[in-house]
Amino acid sequence: MSAIAKGISGKHRIAVIGSGWGGFRLIQGIDTRKFDVTVVSPRNHFVFTPLLASTAVGTLEFRCVTEPVKRTRVELYEAKCEGIDLVNRTLNCASTLDGFGPDKFSVPFDSLVITAGAVSNTFGIPGVKEHALFLKDVSDARKIRSKIMECFEHASQPNVSDDERAKLLHFAVVGGGPTGVEFMAELHDFITEDILKLYPSLKPFVSMTIYDVGKSILGSFDAKLGSYARERFMRKGISLRLGEAVSAVHQTHFTLSGGARIDYGLLVWSTGVGPVELIKEMTTGERAFAARDPTMGRLVTDEFCRVLGKDGVTPLTGVYALGDCATIKERALPCTAQVANQKGVWMYKALNRAVKDPSDIAPKFEDAGVTPFQYNHMGSLAYIGKWRAIVDMKDPTTPEAAGKAEPNPLQNALQFTPNTGVGAWLFWRSAYFTMSVSTKNKIQIPMFWILTWIFGRDISRIK
Repeated sequence: MSAIAKGISGKHRIAVIGSGWGGFRLIQGIDTRKFDVTVVSPRNHFVFTPLLASTAVGTLEFRCVTEPVKRTRVELYEAKCEGIDLVNRTLNCASTLDGFGPDKFSVPFDSLVITAGAVSNTFGIPGVKEHALFLKDVSDARKIRSKIMECFEHASQPNVSDDERAKLLHFAVVGGGPTGVEFMAELHDFITEDILKLYPSLKPFVSMTIYDVGKSILGSFDAKLGSYARERFMRKGISLRLGEAVSAVHQTHFTLSGGARIDYGLLVWSTGVGPVELIKEMTTGERAFAARDPTMGRLVTDEFCRVLGKDGVTPLTGVYALGDCATIKERALPCTAQVANQKGVWMYKALNRAVKDPSDIAPKFEDAGVTPFQYNHMGSLAYIGKWRAIVDMKDPTTPEAAGKAEPNPLQNALQFTPNTGVGAWLFWRSAYFTMSVSTKNKIQIPMFWILTWIFGRDISRIK
């Protein structure tokens, strides 16, 4: 295993694991005049996840929701972090580039920021990883778009029976949270507004269903908004099968806990997230050295995002964690883009302010006047199809955490914005347009929205 020697710049070395919301915001704002920043991530880009469902059906093109990490003037290695050596202050990494060497290398650091994200939670259900599709990255969206068109192409062939057509054109989503609901809404728009115009004879065979173990969809939203979304879906012909868990998944069907067999052409799995392998290794087993959140298996940090040691009290020296892989002790913050985004902004401001000496491995945030991280809930949004959305300003965090937050600047704006319907949809689009991380995407996103409105979505099947 080779080591990458410290550069001659003499700057404080920061290693960042991951390029999601928290990590990307951090490296966007970090002062590279004071820091040498190295990013270790399996992908070389950031993904604007709130609009990923739109790319899966062609409402937006894939390049509209990505941003290269290299544009942030940092060192990037497309690799997976397999271990952290706190004694020698190095990351043990393995390249994720096929056919190139060396496969193993190490990355030194003075400070470490872990933004490893999370993986889709399969709850150990047999067959999910092998047969279901997920929606976490652009590669997933590509697979979904290709599979949708494959189902229609296969169903249109003359040797396929009507029973087979009904099975192929059953589109199932497991998970009634925001991601599952938004994908189903986008899928319904795609099928009814674009695909069925070209395959009108297949309309009687198309069905779309959301399955969830809970008794309602959008459980994190206000109950009235969840009921509104449910009524809209049922009116459009989207079925909801709630209160039953999936027990096993097979290539062409899955079974429910009650024994029912469900045939499908496309199955998208969206049931929440779980810890990645690196976080499991840090928090469980004989070699564990960090505190574990018992609810979701995440890293536990203090209010300065410093990872706590195995005792759950003492912070590890110069090790921080942001985003879906971490939670603040006694603060149940949700795994959402806005939490990770706010932590990333807070972290780069804190580091820029606190690190004075390149040799200072553990900057004293308190001595530098850095205040603890406070989450400011900006509202929850969900698209429900046909130019309709819902907006919920209820803070899902604890009352204590919400009470400490600064006044929400969106509250005044929403006094004049409906929380359902077309007005909420306009707010949904304008909010995500504003959140886009680059000028390039701020130009591309509305451009493709307009092109889709005029010409429809692209139905080409590109593998």
